[in-house]
Amino acid sequence: MPRLDETDFRETENESDDGIGRKLRLRRAIKRRSLQEVAAKADISIGLLSQIERGVTTPSLKSLRQICAALDMPVGWLFDVPEGEHQDLVIRAGARRVMHLGPKGMTKELLSPDTVPDIQMIKIIVQPGGSSGPAYNNPGGAKCGTVLAGSLGLEIDGKEFTLEAGDAFAFEATKMHRFWCVGDVPVELIWTVTPAVY
Repeated sequence: MPRLDETDFRETENESDDGIGRKLRLRRAIKRRSLQEVAAKADISIGLLSQIERGVTTPSLKSLRQICAALDMPVGWLFDVPEGEHQDLVIRAGARRVMHLGPKGMTKELLSPDTVPDIQMIKIIVQPGGSSGPAYNNPGGAKCGTVLAGSLGLEIDGKEFTLEAGDAFAFEATKMHRFWCVGDVPVELIWTVTPAVY
């Protein structure tokens, strides 16, 4: 993996505070990927990606799709937030970015802004029969959360738990884990992860 340095993420004086380029740069910081990595995966030049991030040039729709795919993010995240509602410090209820994971019976709403990539808070709704899929882990960090409604099945390193509304959990993200909805009522929970993954 290429080593990241401050030039990979710093803002230049002629950059605007808003716009597609800034959102792409913040997403790249969250994913901990260098310009070189993203450009290679998106099949565009490093120079073009740098210009897009700095607001020097406007990307074509094709380039935008390729960059978003390389960053594991829906293109809609760049456009679907009302102006002035998605700020660096506050995310208004109507401005949350939403991911619908149809096959898994799950919806995720990002509750925290991209400007603090060391932590991310997500509201998750898992429909009856839905789950996170097979057990997985992250290379580092931690996860914690609390159940708001319904019953959550949670497995951590092979040990299973059933959590009800008001119950909370925390574990190192390196542990193998998975979660699912228990019963016929959707489960709602707040899930927090360090560092950010989306």
